[in-house]
Amino acid sequence: AIRPFAVGRKAWLFSGSPKGAETSAMLYTLVETAKAAGLEPRAYLHYLFETLPTATTPDALEALLPHRLTPDDLKIPTPNL
Repeated sequence: AIRPFAVGRKAWLFSGSPKGAETSAMLYTLVETAKAAGLEPRAYLHYLFETLPTATTPDALEALLPHRLTPDDLKIPTPNL
């Protein structure tokens, strides 16, 4: 369970700046929280980046948190072409 942290620790040495390290930590937190909630991290991030621009209220942002979603929620409708 601790191996990802040990591997990450070496990678974080190359973040480039304190802001880069902070951003890496936020992304890592999103991925690990998605895993803990039973979501596939790549699908969750894809869903998040597609729907985040339309979330304009605090309630809409809270609805995007991993513990509020199920794997079925992560399906993004494709537009009819």
